[in-house]
Amino acid sequence: MDIDNIQQLLENYKKDKIPLTDVLDKIRELPYKDIGFAKIDIHRKIRCGYPEVIFCMGKTPEQVVKIVEHIVESGQDMLATRANAEVYHAVSKKFPEVVYHEQAKTITLRKTHENTNEGLIMVVSAGTSDIPVAEEARITAEFMGNRVQTLYDVGVAGIHRLMKNHGELLKANVIIVVAGMEGALASVVGGLVDCPVIGVPTSIGYGASFNGIAPLLSMLNSCASGVAVVNIDNGFGAACVASLINSKRKE
Repeated sequence: MDIDNIQQLLENYKKDKIPLTDVLDKIRELPYKDIGFAKIDIHRKIRCGYPEVIFCMGKTPEQVVKIVEHIVESGQDMLATRANAEVYHAVSKKFPEVVYHEQAKTITLRKTHENTNEGLIMVVSAGTSDIPVAEEARITAEFMGNRVQTLYDVGVAGIHRLMKNHGELLKANVIIVVAGMEGALASVVGGLVDCPVIGVPTSIGYGASFNGIAPLLSMLNSCASGVAVVNIDNGFGAACVASLINSKRKE
């Protein structure tokens, strides 16, 4: 349920197209829809600007399908993250129009593909191994109505690859930097641009990277100003923050 749905609901009631009981039933569902094992926040788009997103890890395919049903029924776009192939196949049986982004492990169902935010979000990855997390960020940012550009495999081990694309970085309103190993790329990018940089440490790396702890600490200790950091492998969270920043900045 979003503002447009509510407006249409009231217009239909005003024109005697639907009874008052139907209007009241819909209004009762506004805070959330209780389906027993989950309470679906169908009011979130009105509060936050984008609908509730399904985090699939720990949920059965059947549970995910049920949640998708209610999100779609409420007239909202749907994004599911950390979805494996089994979950996708279950959802696609019910909704053949969904799209599975295999690298990002996300499922999307969008009724519109309009960019509501004019500014550019740039998603940068240090290595090819970091791309799955970067793709989660890209898909999420696009889902939230942003124009997104990617720049992959430009880590500090070959920094000339990044410098050659410096001009592209300067076009962005906000930059998401995804890096594992030592996570140095976030600081480097932060020292080259005048926009916010969101660092996403990944769990990619050898033993002493401690499954992402090393790049996390490196990014938190960045000497470049304007660098903020989200949790390990959290491309989704980075995209949410980037989208909020992008919606407040002028191109």
